[in-house]
Amino acid sequence: MNTADIDPDIRIEPLTLTAADGYALAARRYRSALPPRAHLVVGGATAVPQGFYKRFAEHAARRGFDVLTLDYRGIGESAPPTLKGFRMDYLDWGRLDLAAGVEAMRQDGMPLYLVGHSYGGHALGLLPRHDWVDGAYTFATGAGWHGWMPLREQVRVLLLWRVIGPVWTRQWRRWCRFPRYFFDDPQMQATTERFGEVRFPIVAANALDDAWAPPASRDAFMAGYRNTSVRAVTIDPRGQGLGPIGHMGYFRPQALPLWNEALDWFEAQRSAATGR
Repeated sequence: MNTADIDPDIRIEPLTLTAADGYALAARRYRSALPPRAHLVVGGATAVPQGFYKRFAEHAARRGFDVLTLDYRGIGESAPPTLKGFRMDYLDWGRLDLAAGVEAMRQDGMPLYLVGHSYGGHALGLLPRHDWVDGAYTFATGAGWHGWMPLREQVRVLLLWRVIGPVWTRQWRRWCRFPRYFFDDPQMQATTERFGEVRFPIVAANALDDAWAPPASRDAFMAGYRNTSVRAVTIDPRGQGLGPIGHMGYFRPQALPLWNEALDWFEAQRSAATGR
């Protein structure tokens, strides 16, 4: 770690989580000197290492959240020495890996919240214990269907699907053929039924310049969380003076106002639940 990146007010603790199937996952816990007000788990986007969320995690820790990030199996520090012969199901990242993070942070009787980026918003419905979660805030979560995307991006995505190879990405490709992602896949009915069991409130924020997950794509996917409150937030990057957001800019420094909106919402949820 570069010493210039060290924040004396934040303690970063590397740890290893064990998923229910025994797979070892690399994780980091971000703690501040302040007594924690709530626990927060970050569910990352497809194939994005946890280090991408470091600045957000540090900012949340400064505001009094006890934060956990993790690398999904096969990604970053949770990858085996070689991916040759590595086998996994795309759903494992939610039902096993993010689930291990939630279980690790369920303690002290404090509220537990989730932040999901892209796939991380899909993973909420895959968790085996929804009742352990008190609320979630997602960025860039959408249905993945090329028809929701601008024309130029549609062409790029259709070309991508022709060359993509690993088994788990072939699953992704199959679901992206449907306007409502795996909710429209008849083979996925047993899995998608679980999304109806989610009862914790969700805020889903998507930027107008997010070519992969524009607001229409978000609305198509979030309809699957049919038995809870989902508040849609549409971000106008230009109008809000944020600069380009796209699909990945939600966790870059210019998005600080978006981070604070999410953390403010968690604070409001916590205050309403605890009365303080």
